Amino acid sequence: MKQTRWGSDDVAVEVPVALVYNYISHVVMMASPANLEDFAIGFSLTEEIVEARDQIHHVHVTQTKSGITIRLQIADDAFEKLKSKRRNMTGRTGCGLCGIESLKQAIRPIPSVEAPQISHDVITQALETIRAHQHISGLTGATHAAAWCSLKGDIKLAREDVGRHNALDKLIGAMSSTSLDRHNGFILVTSRASYEMVQKTCMAGAGCLIAISAPTSLAIEQARQAGLLLIGFARADKQIIYHDPHQPELLNHVI
Repeated sequence: MKQTRWGSDDVAVEVPVALVYNYISHVVMMASPANLEDFAIGFSLTEEIVEARDQIHHVHVTQTKSGITIRLQIADDAFEKLKSKRRNMTGRTGCGLCGIESLKQAIRPIPSVEAPQISHDVITQALETIRAHQHISGLTGATHAAAWCSLKGDIKLAREDVGRHNALDKLIGAMSSTSLDRHNGFILVTSRASYEMVQKTCMAGAGCLIAISAPTSLAIEQARQAGLLLIGFARADKQIIYHDPHQPELLNHVI
């Protein structure tokens, strides 16, 4: 169930989702109960629990009285690595740092990416069609979306969730099962661009993140380190470039 009735309103469903790796519980997140296999795979990739999709051998989603459990069977070497750095954390929709034990853990090294060149018209095209991919948001107004768009502005994949990080993880999980070329497209999110969103985008190998809302200072700094094209306040009439590796001298450039 993606939404439910509350009086006369459609309301987005939010449930606790436990991720269990090789029978050891690792994390509980609050999420929308849709595309949960994509979520588990994307989370595993962006949190570096596995290095590649083929290290995940099996994903099983089970509904319980208290929430949803996702059991993943991962490769032995990935599981040994997870055990060595395992931490207890309970995630929330707006929190990406719960359970972090040190400052070093808080900001991980970010991989470099190759940024595409994207025009104003291409971004406008994606913005004009994103709402058609936001079924739950259209009914409830309570979810974020993350979409993979071609360099022509066509939306190829989209996922929704009450949490912006979860929506992006779902998208990345879905992308991992396709042959989409990460160098020929960009990620569009209907939220702000926090540094976690930049981290996840770069972990997915995408070279551009476009957000409908604002970026944070750390997101901009991380984008510069990675060579990521970062655009915020994306609207049909204008967008603001916060970092463009092709034109690094331009700061807060409006297109």
